[in-house]
Amino acid sequence: MTNGKNAAVPMPLSPSGAEGGTSFTAARPLRREGRRKQGPPRLLSAVGPMLLLLTSMAPVAIPAAAAMPVRSSLPVAAAPVAAAPSACAQSGTTGSSATSAYAVTATPNDSIDDTANIQGRINAAGIAGGGVVKLSTGTYIINGKLQMQNNVTLEGQGPGTILKAGPSFTNNTGPAGGYPLVTTAGADNTTLSHFTADHSGDTLNGNVVGRLNEYVIDVRESRNSLVQDVHTKNPFTYSIAFVGGSGWCVRDSSTQSATNGKYVELDGIHAMNTSDGDIVGNIVDQRKGTDGDDGIAVHTFGDEDVHDIRIANNNVRGGRHGAGIDLAGGSGVIYNINLTGNTVWGSPRGLHDAYYDGTEHIHHIQIVGNTFMNNDIKTTGGAVDFERPVTYVTMTDNTACNSGDYRLPSGTGNINARNTYTALC
Repeated sequence: MTNGKNAAVPMPLSPSGAEGGTSFTAARPLRREGRRKQGPPRLLSAVGPMLLLLTSMAPVAIPAAAAMPVRSSLPVAAAPVAAAPSACAQSGTTGSSATSAYAVTATPNDSIDDTANIQGRINAAGIAGGGVVKLSTGTYIINGKLQMQNNVTLEGQGPGTILKAGPSFTNNTGPAGGYPLVTTAGADNTTLSHFTADHSGDTLNGNVVGRLNEYVIDVRESRNSLVQDVHTKNPFTYSIAFVGGSGWCVRDSSTQSATNGKYVELDGIHAMNTSDGDIVGNIVDQRKGTDGDDGIAVHTFGDEDVHDIRIANNNVRGGRHGAGIDLAGGSGVIYNINLTGNTVWGSPRGLHDAYYDGTEHIHHIQIVGNTFMNNDIKTTGGAVDFERPVTYVTMTDNTACNSGDYRLPSGTGNINARNTYTALC
């Protein structure tokens, strides 16, 4: 900004839906013009906070059921049992509304590259104004990069429908210079549902130029994007990522990292330079092998912001190189993040902040009713560890066991109350 002052506009943080989260009003900072670093483009912008006071604060009950047994050894993540899909309460995401069916005619379970066949059906549906591209059960070989079109759904039959990177997958790149199995690449109103994405990082050499430019499931510069019941395996980059754009939801999906000594920076679910999103009801396990990094990461890159994201009811194990949940700040601002009802276990730390390319403060964060268990650090900060100054952080009604305590520095508007800790689970 040219006048050297920041103007604040009140912006409500949506409640956390049926779980009964609290709501408050936070400052929506305006952008500082003329100081943009190189990085992924985005549609929304907001920087330079003037903080408003927390207006309401009601306790949220600890979820009745952690989906894992309480014991001293590391629990095994189990699929959540739910009568209905997790709600995209923050974003209101619905994905594609189209219903016309476009069946893929490629034959699964052979060695033939199916990229062109599937992409052809996606394109046909897009040209027609939208449609549902249907995949059968079985394995489809993908040597190219699938690119979504507006108002299109790519739908399998469940985890037994597998999109698998083929032997020539690393011979070409996606539109942003990386290696996605599926990318939205700016398409709006898309749905990805009911399939497994196998990046083949266990058999391919994924240490290639551009490995971190695009991601296994790559939702990029799009609006109203839904990822549901999608399961990733064998990644050599981030597994499910939202970059730029706004209005997105990933629910009832899973990620895992199981390789040993091949890769670094294998995040599970990653939100970068984006806003108005939901990460709900997912199973994230980045520690099946030794290569995994953060389980869930909220990340600024350059001076772009990340804000208004709900992270609720997830079962998360971060990899040995990262944390269960990481707020990765820098020259952009992270604010209005609601973390409710998550179980974070078996990670180096439960919830952690980090700064990579700047020192903008993280602010207006709710950490309510989460469970932290069996994380590596057994001294202060193993459950929640804010190492840098933060403001307007509400940390209440959380439970930690065998994980170390909670570390929240003193700061304007910070609340640390009714959190419990026991040495054993």
